[in-house]
Amino acid sequence: MTEDDGRHRRGGGMNNGMFGGIYGMAFIGALIYFIQQATSFWIGVLGFFKALFWPAVLMYKLLEYLKL
Repeated sequence: MTEDDGRHRRGGGMNNGMFGGIYGMAFIGALIYFIQQATSFWIGVLGFFKALFWPAVLMYKLLEYLKL
């Protein structure tokens, strides 16, 4: 039970590596874009949620296009 299988770091979380950084940059870019386009507070809130899911949709469409 005390064996370390190498998946966890000292912080207790998983190591996301490069893809966590790419997702983070895509999220920030999408968030800035959607917030700038917002005409009201609630449209800005909707933009926040769009920015959360936008990188996943982009990856899905890319893989669909590449037929992987």
